[in-house]
Amino acid sequence: MTWKPRVLIIHGSPRKYGSSIQLAKIAEKGVLDAGGEVETIFLYDYNIKPCIGCVSDDVKYCRFPCIIRDDDFNKIGEKILQADGLIIATPVYWYAPSGVLKNFIDRLTSFENMIFHGQRSLLEGKVAGFIATGADSGVMMTISYLAIVLNSMGVIIAPWSMAYTHEEDAVSDEGAVRDAYNVGYLVVETIKALKTYGKHIGYKPEVDIEKLAALAKNYANNNNGSKEERIKLLEELNRG
Repeated sequence: MTWKPRVLIIHGSPRKYGSSIQLAKIAEKGVLDAGGEVETIFLYDYNIKPCIGCVSDDVKYCRFPCIIRDDDFNKIGEKILQADGLIIATPVYWYAPSGVLKNFIDRLTSFENMIFHGQRSLLEGKVAGFIATGADSGVMMTISYLAIVLNSMGVIIAPWSMAYTHEEDAVSDEGAVRDAYNVGYLVVETIKALKTYGKHIGYKPEVDIEKLAALAKNYANNNNGSKEERIKLLEELNRG
């Protein structure tokens, strides 16, 4: 049986007919055309409680499965563990993802925090792409937020990994349609490229901090002359 990259599309919209979901359906076609398989979940169909911030009291309390057991986060988390890639689609609510998606992202701390339990981040090495829609401004702020947070958790961001539109009729935006397809297509292509690399790509905590600091300090010290020349030039410019 031929291996197929598994992509989980996570919707953060309460409207199953809305703009972000329409673009996500197009991304789904990109996944399939690239040879992947896809599963779709709608966060509003689940009970996702807010994070209770246990990591702020002690990192040992935060782990996956999350200690909040009476909601559906851990069930969705198992789907994420089985996936090779994620596509996150959301409407823009005040320059940011929807509230239910923000709660979900906060709870993913339990994945990243496994680094304090003798493991890697459980998201490390997975590939992601993003879709955001909104009639007002904020789509790029939303995508930037999602990309920064997930990358900080170890996720690899695919090239051309974003699709967005301000149009009320999302599919009337030709650029958004093309971009959405490529979000799906390139998430799968990136997964396949990483698999052929044959080695895990991840954070390397075991580095010699003292040697690295000395390397930087020596470089700076050897260039003190450049600093002095620059200051002299700035003083001349300020004297007019």
